[in-house]
Amino acid sequence: MGIPIRKRTACFHGFVLDIRTKRAWDRHEASDGARFLVDGRWPPGVRPDSLRIVLWVRATAPGGKLMKWFRRHPDEWPEFKRRYFDELDADPAGWEPIARQARLGPVTLLYAMRDRRHNNAAALAEYLTDRISAG
Repeated sequence: MGIPIRKRTACFHGFVLDIRTKRAWDRHEASDGARFLVDGRWPPGVRPDSLRIVLWVRATAPGGKLMKWFRRHPDEWPEFKRRYFDELDADPAGWEPIARQARLGPVTLLYAMRDRRHNNAAALAEYLTDRISAG
């Protein structure tokens, strides 16, 4: 049985957005669509050619201070998302390549954190789905 993959969908001008998240070590699948690494650091022990990414989008990674704070306060998920979304709002050029691709087809955001539910890729998927759906 495979590892569950987090997936967010929404309707955008009659098309269904398909933004998924996976750990960097999870197996590549044809259904992943365009794959983007969204961490500020390269995942340890992962060869660059094994990820099959379109782009490493470091600009979408949460700032170092925010990640340090979140590691100390993992129960503060809503506050982490609020602060992270503020960072993303300040730099739309950083996430625009992912949004552009998501309008065309499936996108998978790769991350390195252990927690599959509370990580920057899950928050980014929510953010992108909301922003793209809003037009």
